[in-house]
Formats: sequence, structure tokens, C-alpha cells
Amino acid sequence: MTPERARRAISLVDLTDLTDDCDDVAVSRLCDRARRFGTAAVCIWPDFVALAADSLGGSGLGVATVVNFPSGDERPFSVALQTDRALDDGATEIDVVLPYRAFVGGDLDRAGDVLAATRDATADRALLKVILETGELPDADVVASAARFAVDHGADFVKTSTGKTSVSATLDAADAMLRVIADSDRPVGIKPSGGISTAEAAESYLRLAEERMGEGWIGPATFRFGASSLLGALLEAAGVDDDVPADPAAY
Repeated sequence: MTPERARRAISLVDLTDLTDDCDDVAVSRLCDRARRFGTAAVCIWPDFVALAADSLGGSGLGVATVVNFPSGDERPFSVALQTDRALDDGATEIDVVLPYRAFVGGDLDRAGDVLAATRDATADRALLKVILETGELPDADVVASAARFAVDHGADFVKTSTGKTSVSATLDAADAMLRVIADSDRPVGIKPSGGISTAEAAESYLRLAEERMGEGWIGPATFRFGASSLLGALLEAAGVDDDVPADPAAY
């Protein structure tokens, strides 16, 4: 990956901390790095949305959080309450897990009810990213069906994974999702997430997206990386010292 390409990729990162031991100190540090290097957003547990929103105020960076996470098994009313609270705390992006077990089992009403409840809550207030948990889906055809289902239920982005299963993002899953996006009659983005930790891996996803969607399609409004360790690899590829404050305008 060239330095220029790495700098571009940095602007696409949703810098993430969804670890079990995450705390206020970790979130403050995460927000500091996101602001310093000009990532697209941070993605944190709902408990820390207010802190992140305060830390990033005026920066233009997104504050993303997760609901129905990671199991995908919560009830629509509970998911709607989680979403409303996160939005009130300052979230600008909501990453909701598709009830993938229900979807695979044919219970489309339950899956649809969760997505509808989240879409209703986020309407005109936040981006809606739907996590398909592609590593738990049987094959690429089911991935494509899940992506189409999410788009039909108002997803602004489709996202591969929670990062909490044994198989996370794969190029095959991303390809299936991009084909659905290409066929959509409205703009929809993609967020490869889970296990992407090297500049080389990031480059593979960027190239795939360009092959499917064309040159110039990739930007923060259409493409995100969900990652915790990728930023360090991209900074190295860009020739940027991680210990020296950077000018976000350069990215």
C-alpha cells in the first residue's frame, strides 16, 4: 500500500474498542487518536457514547455504537430503547446486528421487526449500519440475501461482522455484499469489520470495492473499516509517527 493510499484508508476507519474491559480512560485515548489522525468515526459500547460525543465535539468525526450486539437475539422493543438512549447521548451512527439466527431459520418477521425498530429510531438522526455476521451465515448466497434484506429495511451501510465470532470479515462475503449494493436503487455503503489488521488486508478490500463499484466510489460516506489495530498499520504505511500529533486535515 502506498503512503497516499494509506492516508486515504485512515480516513475510512471506524476506530473501535468493543473489548470487555473497555473503560473511560480507553475511550478517551481512542477519541484522542481518532481526532489526531482524522479517522471517520469511533465505535464504542453504548455506555461510553456521551463521553465520546463530548471528546469529539466540533471535530466532525462520527460517534458510532452497537445495539442488539453481539448476539443479535434481543427483542425489537429493547433494541429500540438502546438506540434511543444512544442517540440522546450523542451517537451519530448506529451499528445494529441483524437477527441472523432468525433470518437463517426463516423467521423474517422477527428479523425485520428489529431492523424496522432501529430504522424508525434513527430516521433523520443517524446512519444505520446493519451487521450481517457473515461468518455465521452458510454461504455467499445467504450473505447476499441478508444484505438485500438489510437494504430493503433501510440500511445506510451493510457491515460484515461483530468481530466476536471465529470467522469475521472475508473478501467473499464483501464481494457478495458489494454486488447487492451495486444493484440497489439508492446509495448504500459497506463496512468490512473484524480481523482486518494489516495494510495489505485493507488494500485487498479497497481494490475489491473499486472493481465492483468503480473508481471514485470509495469515501467515508460509502466505505468504512471497522477495526481496532488497523490504524497503527496504516500509519506505518503512510509514514506517520504514531507518537507525534498529526494534522487531521492532511487525511
